[in-house]
Amino acid sequence: MSISQDLYPSEDDLIYEEELLRNPFSLKLWWRYLVARSEAPFKKRFVIYERALKALPGSYKLWHAYLRERLDLVRNLPVTHSHYDTLNNTFERALVTMHKMPRIWIMYLQTLTHQKWVTRTRRTFDRALCALPVTQHDRIWEPYLVFVSQKGIPIETSLRVYRRYLKYDPSHIEDFIEFLLNSSLWQESAERLASVLNDDRFYSIKGKTKHRLWLELCDLLTRHANEVSGLNVDAIIRGGIRKFTDEVGRLWTSLAEYYIRRGLHEKARDVFEEGMSTVITVRDFSVIFDSYSQFEESMLAYKMEEMGLSDEEDAEEGQENGVEEGDEEDIHLRLARFDYLMERRPELANSVLLRQNPHNVEQWHRRVKLFEGNATKQIMTYTEAVRTIDPMKAVGKPHTLWVAFAKLYEQHKDLANARVIFDKAVQVNYKTVDNLASVWCEWAEMELKHKNFKGALELMRRATAEPSVEVKRRVAADGNEPVQMRLHKSLRLWTFYVDLEESLGTLESTGAVYERILDLRIATPQIIINYAYFLEEHKYFEDAFKVYERGVKIFKYPHVKDIWVTYLSKFVKRYGKTKLERARELFENAVESDLKNYIFVTCLAPADQVKPLYLQYAKLEEDYGLAKRAMKVYDQATKAVPNNEKLSMYEIYIARAAEIFGVPKTREIYEQAIESGLPDKDVKTMCLKYAELEKSLGEIDRARGIYVFASQFADPRSDPEFWNKWHEFEVQHGNEDTFREMLRIKRSVSASYSQTHFILPEYLMQKDQTVNLDEAKDKLKEAGIPEDEMAALERQLAPAADNTVAKERKVGFVSAGVESRSDGGVITSANHEDIELPEESDSDDDDKVEIAQKDVPSAVFGGLIRKRDENETNGEVDATKDKDNENRLGALERIKRLKRN
Repeated sequence: MSISQDLYPSEDDLIYEEELLRNPFSLKLWWRYLVARSEAPFKKRFVIYERALKALPGSYKLWHAYLRERLDLVRNLPVTHSHYDTLNNTFERALVTMHKMPRIWIMYLQTLTHQKWVTRTRRTFDRALCALPVTQHDRIWEPYLVFVSQKGIPIETSLRVYRRYLKYDPSHIEDFIEFLLNSSLWQESAERLASVLNDDRFYSIKGKTKHRLWLELCDLLTRHANEVSGLNVDAIIRGGIRKFTDEVGRLWTSLAEYYIRRGLHEKARDVFEEGMSTVITVRDFSVIFDSYSQFEESMLAYKMEEMGLSDEEDAEEGQENGVEEGDEEDIHLRLARFDYLMERRPELANSVLLRQNPHNVEQWHRRVKLFEGNATKQIMTYTEAVRTIDPMKAVGKPHTLWVAFAKLYEQHKDLANARVIFDKAVQVNYKTVDNLASVWCEWAEMELKHKNFKGALELMRRATAEPSVEVKRRVAADGNEPVQMRLHKSLRLWTFYVDLEESLGTLESTGAVYERILDLRIATPQIIINYAYFLEEHKYFEDAFKVYERGVKIFKYPHVKDIWVTYLSKFVKRYGKTKLERARELFENAVESDLKNYIFVTCLAPADQVKPLYLQYAKLEEDYGLAKRAMKVYDQATKAVPNNEKLSMYEIYIARAAEIFGVPKTREIYEQAIESGLPDKDVKTMCLKYAELEKSLGEIDRARGIYVFASQFADPRSDPEFWNKWHEFEVQHGNEDTFREMLRIKRSVSASYSQTHFILPEYLMQKDQTVNLDEAKDKLKEAGIPEDEMAALERQLAPAADNTVAKERKVGFVSAGVESRSDGGVITSANHEDIELPEESDSDDDDKVEIAQKDVPSAVFGGLIRKRDENETNGEVDATKDKDNENRLGALERIKRLKRN
């Protein structure tokens, strides 16, 4: 065979050839030769590779490079090309010496997989696994599994390969299960999945939990129920239900679906019913119920569709109607099943809630209401409820179940059984005494409703009877005291009992019950008042007052307040002025007890706790006692009431004093109120009222002095009402000087309320007396002196003409006609409009002078003017009348009369 000239060495190759002749076993020389001829045709490089491998058959580097070039050569050729056979032969020759090199095996196996040689590829994989050590098998198994997972590979071959692989690495069983599922091998996949779940040492390399694997197994068993056999599906799913409580509804549905696919419809219904009767969450119940209802609906629809098709066939064939009647009955049966299921939904849902907490009283009541109209089921439900509920664990009031149970018998006119239920109910050990007392009260009300008055009273006597000493000793020995031992101290029970006695019993029996309540020390202020009212109705007034006395000794403030108020009002109404001293003593006791306890309870008691007693006391003195004592009571009240009530108390005090003693008497009360420590806003209100009083009496200067005093409590920016009133006052009664003084005070008060106050250093005033306020502020800011004391700034910035600093004006009450002067002196303002009277003269000209007289307002005299009018009406005119008329004359007229006499 002729060899192409291109394959012979060229002149450029002689250098490498000579070197190789001297050392043909040098890998470096051969590699330098191949690198130098990297651009040569592959055939020439093929010759060089073959010569090199013949000299060095164990060189991995040469074989790997040679095989890579061979692979690149056939990369774009079809698998049927002859170059693939040459490539395969080259791989086989390489593996003679390279059988321990996994990379050569992987290249060969990938090439064979690409050529689709199934048997040859499988055998080559097996040869590779036999040739390589076990530590390198994982590099072979990965492409091996990819090969057997391809389409076209016989399933038996794939199964055998996977089973062999699991012997090598059992942790990859999930891949095998996934392969089985993709291959629709349901039986083996279910068995493998079940074995995984039964293996406690199994660890998922894909991060799947046992819970997820359980759900996959359940889905597999239910969807392919007819293809999987040999496994106890019922036991498997029930085991999952017991183990995984968060997917109970889904697992029950899966089990029912398994039986549906197996055609066991009645068994599926049993599973649905069992699931709905065992789940404890509403979510799981909803899942099962929806699946159950969908199943029944689909069965009904299927039967109706089947019946429609059979009707068409029967019409064609002309058969008889016997089969049609049976189908209709079957449809009616299935429809009744579906309706019955939908009707039972509220009951089944309630059962789920009761399984969550069987001691929930409200859910039992709702369950009874579901059976409304069915007395038998209601009785069964009540019976089950009272047997199930533990009163100590109950959520709600368990006694209401017993009461409703008894009332159910009562509604059906069965009083005997109702009494039996109540008798059992009062023997139950409830959590609180109030529950047991409620049962006794309901029992007694039932007896009253049916006119059994003696029975109701007898029940109350039984309920309120104190346990004997022997019973107490036995219970103390047991160490668990039931509520029946404390029932005789139940206030609710005694209150109901005393109401019954008042309505049905006698005076003695009712009084005995009240006395028993007081002896047990469970009485309330309302019971004391009720007891006293009861005695008053039967004309036992002194006994009623004794009950009030006992009440005020038992209770403390503030609870005793209602008893005192009722007691005092009843006593005054009963006796009036006949027992005035005793009434005063009672009021003094009430007020003293309040004052003693007021310090400790004023932070808890309302503001009007003390006030009513003082008002009652003062009313007593006004009606039956002395006006002076009434004023003393009002004065005490103003000191005793809380600060937020003092203003209203002073207003009452002033009003009563004005009515009784006249308006001038109120001046000292106004002054006392202003100086008593009232809040600023109340002081201002009191000053305004005081100023109005003085203005009404004509004391303009006194009123102006009060306005001046009150101005320090009124900020012009937030309280314009005060300044408007003062403005109106000055417009009506003042002059230019007083009006200007008011404006000056208003500016001063506004400045005192502002937040920009400054201090001016003395050296600044000494340096320049004419410095103005703006320059002073700027210098103060530059010097870093803080702003403070606006009054000091005014004092330093307002020098007098004689370089003397004016003193501050002291604000306070001033007498009429007295004004403060800037130098600290006092100026008495003269009234330039005074009438200069002529000297005394006996001439008749004096009689010709007529001076207008003005009557004194009647409010000045208070109650005295009313007494005088009454005396005149009764004809009692004596020397007092002349004296009063004389007092009403002006000063000049009185002088003239004295001279004439």
